Amino acid sequence: MASKPAFAQGAQVEHGKFGLGSVLSCNDDYIVIKFDDHGEKKFVTSIVLPSLKKSDRQPPVEKRRATRKKAAAPAASGA
Repeated sequence: MASKPAFAQGAQVEHGKFGLGSVLSCNDDYIVIKFDDHGEKKFVTSIVLPSLKKSDRQPPVEKRRATRKKAAAPAASGA
């Protein structure tokens, strides 16, 4: 029987080397964390757990790029 994951999906954590991040998935074997400044990292759960701390901070708001409006097509001149 599988045990309860150490961190729930979406939990905010802090790692000594990679800083603040959000847990994307966690099971007995692996934990995947998306760090604010270092992207996604996959760790062996049993090895990384001692170096993780829960964080009380709010997850960062992902900035969305503004979309450009397409320019109107030039009118065809029919002579």
